[in-house]
Amino acid sequence: MPTTHQDALETKHAGLDRRLAEERSRPLPDAATIAALKKQKLRLKEELTGL
Repeated sequence: MPTTHQDALETKHAGLDRRLAEERSRPLPDAATIAALKKQKLRLKEELTGL
Protein backbone atom coordinates (compact mmCIF):
# COMPACT_ATOMS: atom_id res chain seq x y z
CA MET A 1 0.00 0.00 0.00
CA PRO A 2 1.64 3.27 -1.13
CA THR A 3 2.18 5.94 1.48
CA THR A 4 1.77 9.65 1.07
CA HIS A 5 5.56 10.00 1.12
CA GLN A 6 5.90 7.39 -1.61
CA ASP A 7 3.23 9.13 -3.69
CA ALA A 8 5.08 12.43 -3.31
CA LEU A 9 8.36 10.83 -4.43
CA GLU A 10 6.67 9.25 -7.44
CA THR A 11 5.14 12.60 -8.39
CA LYS A 12 8.53 14.32 -8.14
CA HIS A 13 10.10 11.51 -10.21
CA ALA A 14 7.48 11.97 -12.93
CA GLY A 15 8.07 15.73 -12.89
CA LEU A 16 11.77 15.19 -13.41
CA ASP A 17 10.97 12.91 -16.35
CA ARG A 18 8.95 15.72 -17.92
CA ARG A 19 11.69 18.28 -17.29
CA LEU A 20 14.28 15.96 -18.83
CA ALA A 21 12.12 15.45 -21.91
CA GLU A 22 11.61 19.21 -22.24
CA GLU A 23 15.34 19.91 -21.93
CA ARG A 24 16.24 17.20 -24.44
CA SER A 25 13.74 18.55 -26.97
CA ARG A 26 15.28 22.03 -26.94
CA PRO A 27 17.36 23.01 -29.97
CA LEU A 28 20.48 23.28 -27.78
CA PRO A 29 19.95 21.14 -24.67
CA ASP A 30 22.11 22.04 -21.67
CA ALA A 31 24.22 19.03 -20.71
CA ALA A 32 24.75 20.31 -17.15
CA THR A 33 21.01 20.68 -16.59
CA ILE A 34 20.38 17.20 -17.97
CA ALA A 35 23.06 15.73 -15.71
CA ALA A 36 21.63 17.49 -12.64
CA LEU A 37 18.11 16.30 -13.41
CA LYS A 38 19.34 12.73 -13.90
CA LYS A 39 21.10 12.82 -10.52
CA GLN A 40 17.97 14.08 -8.80
CA LYS A 41 15.91 11.40 -10.52
CA LEU A 42 18.37 8.68 -9.46
CA ARG A 43 18.30 9.83 -5.82
CA LEU A 44 14.49 9.69 -5.85
CA LYS A 45 14.53 6.24 -7.43
CA GLU A 46 16.96 4.98 -4.81
CA GLU A 47 14.76 6.37 -2.05
CA LEU A 48 11.68 4.76 -3.62
CA THR A 49 13.33 1.34 -3.82
CA GLY A 50 14.34 1.63 -0.18
CA LEU A 51 10.73 2.05 0.95
